[in-house]
Amino acid sequence: MQPNIQAIFLDVGNTLRVLVKDESHRARARQQLALLAETQDSPEAFVAQLDARYKVYRQWAFETMREASEKELWTRWLLPDLPAEKIAPLAGELTFQFRQSMGRREMVRDAKPVVIELDKRGYTLGIISNVITETEIPDWLDADGLAPYFKSVMLSSVFGKRKPDPAIYWQAAQRAGVEPKYCAYVGDNPKRDVVGTYQAGFGMVVILIDPVELAHEPIAVENQPDVVIHEFNKLLDIFPARA
Repeated sequence: MQPNIQAIFLDVGNTLRVLVKDESHRARARQQLALLAETQDSPEAFVAQLDARYKVYRQWAFETMREASEKELWTRWLLPDLPAEKIAPLAGELTFQFRQSMGRREMVRDAKPVVIELDKRGYTLGIISNVITETEIPDWLDADGLAPYFKSVMLSSVFGKRKPDPAIYWQAAQRAGVEPKYCAYVGDNPKRDVVGTYQAGFGMVVILIDPVELAHEPIAVENQPDVVIHEFNKLLDIFPARA
């Protein structure tokens, strides 16, 4: 590893947390979305329409490396046919329920003890994540007692730019008070996370990926990270206690 790594930034989806497609959980969220929008469509039909519009939004986000705020997401992209003055105040709850309609999110095994141990070992910790929610991640960190361990939390929905734009990495490093060359990033998507991290001048990239997925789609030469791991707790083998 880089001997002078001082800060470790983590992705959230498929790194700190995984999506569990709990159908009863998803059904409740679909119902809540339909109630919030006061639609006459069935919850299933309504969410199917949202999913289709979300795919269009995602394509725009990928192409521009921008992320809309929650209010813009709902008033411009997902529910443009409803009055903005009605939808804008509901944007936060709509985003939360829309994400729940995709499934229930839970921490990966050993996530909390590994975060605590990395903090004990002297690393500044942060988060850099592409997400459409502005409050769900901070609320989750608070609820699970992880907030005190993360000095810098950069969410694309708040910052307005998304990975692989190097700007989100630079801003995260600046908030942590650590030069990019002394920062490491841990993500799950080689196509997005490796390029952006290197362009930002970070000193190290770690990719956490399922071995079955890796066997199915090997990492391209141009997206090779410094280290590939298959379990979150292997971070403790990479980052020893700082002197």
